[in-house]
Amino acid sequence: MTDTATEAGLGPATLADVLRLAGSTGFDRIQEQIRRTGGCSDPIHLQGSTVTRDAHTGQLLHSYSTDTEPGGRLRIACGNRRASRCPACAWTYAGDTYHLIRAGLVGDPNKGTPEAIRDHPRVFATLTAPSFGRVHNRPGSQPCACGIHHQEDAPELGTPLDPATYDYAGAVLWNNHASDLWRYFTIYLRRDIARRAGLTQKAAHEQSRVSFGKVAEYQKRGAVHFHAVIRFDGPDGPDSPPPAWATVDLLTDAIHAAAARVAVDVPPSGDQPARTLRWGAQLDVQPIGAFGHGEDITEQAVASYVAKYATKAAETTGTVDRRIGNKEALVLLDVPDHPRRLIEACLDLHPLYPDRKLQNWAHMLGFRGHFSTKSRRYSTTLGALRQVRADYRAAQQRAALGLPDPDDETEATTLTLAHWTYAGHGHTPGESWLAANIRRDIQQNREIAREELPAWLDLEGAVA
Repeated sequence: MTDTATEAGLGPATLADVLRLAGSTGFDRIQEQIRRTGGCSDPIHLQGSTVTRDAHTGQLLHSYSTDTEPGGRLRIACGNRRASRCPACAWTYAGDTYHLIRAGLVGDPNKGTPEAIRDHPRVFATLTAPSFGRVHNRPGSQPCACGIHHQEDAPELGTPLDPATYDYAGAVLWNNHASDLWRYFTIYLRRDIARRAGLTQKAAHEQSRVSFGKVAEYQKRGAVHFHAVIRFDGPDGPDSPPPAWATVDLLTDAIHAAAARVAVDVPPSGDQPARTLRWGAQLDVQPIGAFGHGEDITEQAVASYVAKYATKAAETTGTVDRRIGNKEALVLLDVPDHPRRLIEACLDLHPLYPDRKLQNWAHMLGFRGHFSTKSRRYSTTLGALRQVRADYRAAQQRAALGLPDPDDETEATTLTLAHWTYAGHGHTPGESWLAANIRRDIQQNREIAREELPAWLDLEGAVA
């Protein structure tokens, strides 16, 4: 039994807790709750009750209380987007992001975009950070500047060739101001579009709109860069066709011009000189082709790529996914040298730029923006997608309980009173092991189902 437990990743404490759970009277219900969260790694615990009555007669139709649950608690999914925190909830977030981005590319009337939007000019743009010093890389068929042909997963990739001369302060200040750089880019982009169309900004705005959906990604060197879908629409947004002058070429030229114009000034402070932050020279803009037409950059590829990185953050560079209070914690957390130096730079710079809150965002290597954002008219919202899912589950629950549909005017109107309080979060060691296995089973079932689909119906791709 001990050998089997060791092979399954069960330590003595976890094994003891698994045996306790398996022998408890509420084991089946605990397992059902964990399965309903999708194997969430850190579920929220609630205590409370709901009562559903006929609004006219007062007749009790249904009641529920957590008093009947094991431990008197109901577990619900945490909803964390980070794969490093909760792979199960991150998978759901990535799926929502995929459908949000895809709806802005191919159109989906149920998500606020008409199918005609597929004919609107759109590009996939990648805006990067400038150089802060030479790093180990894989320059095509050539060896790195260090003379070595690095493997794709080599740990030294992205680390400085000479840490003593690397501009760590500049790197974290750039990350910290990256959202400001993006904001100015969107302002200048609209101005450059009008200039290239030979129109005033007001006239260009009356004839067209620019919508975008973007995601932030960390490069191996710890610098943030942005991937963005940028689309031309007509004056009424996605519901109207763009004017004839709104072409992919014009949009591409305007993106290059706008990115080159952006500059954010950082004043001198202490031993830090004044800086002017700009986008890096590596700006890539690719037109997005309709799926199935043989293009390299397709609608599905873009949506899958954006969704994949929506669940990742700075931890991909070797840092941690939670706040760090001091430098001593870096030793205990065994953070690699390069991200450790970036974090230390944030902590050192915090007193010099207190309004930038660099200490609070040191674990993010200075970046303090949202990882996934979109313009208002690009497509639906993540909140709307979550609401659709919640409504669907609520309808399933009502059907299972035999309750009338509240939207059906021919049925009696119901009144539901609920009271919930927060009661904690997380799992016991045995529950964590059980949740991990449930999540693994669900993922395997999804992969099997996807393998049985035709290639053109594989809508999740890299999302899983």
